[in-house]
Amino acid sequence: MKKQFIPFTDFMKLDIRVGEVKTAVQAEGSNKLILLTVDLGEDYGVVEIFTGMAKFHTLDEFIGKKFLFIANLEPRPMMGKTSNGMIISADVDEKPVLLPADQSIPNGASIS
Repeated sequence: MKKQFIPFTDFMKLDIRVGEVKTAVQAEGSNKLILLTVDLGEDYGVVEIFTGMAKFHTLDEFIGKKFLFIANLEPRPMMGKTSNGMIISADVDEKPVLLPADQSIPNGASIS
């Protein structure tokens, strides 16, 4: 579904960074959520980010790989922890498809 246009200034508010997933574990008490520990580089450090992709992807599909993350998304309490960002994925037939980043890009590199 096409979304409405936004001003460029709104887009510039997003801080999209390359992050490396260090750990991925099934969130206790949830069959949908995976808790990722992500190294977002010097500015953000290592953060925890929940993703609702457990029905579509295995833990091994995340660990040790780099992806794009919205690093400055407002922290959100979930499952007794705080999610500090969001992984970016493609929506194909209503299923999230992972978009790996090149492994040679440093953790925390800004996407512009």
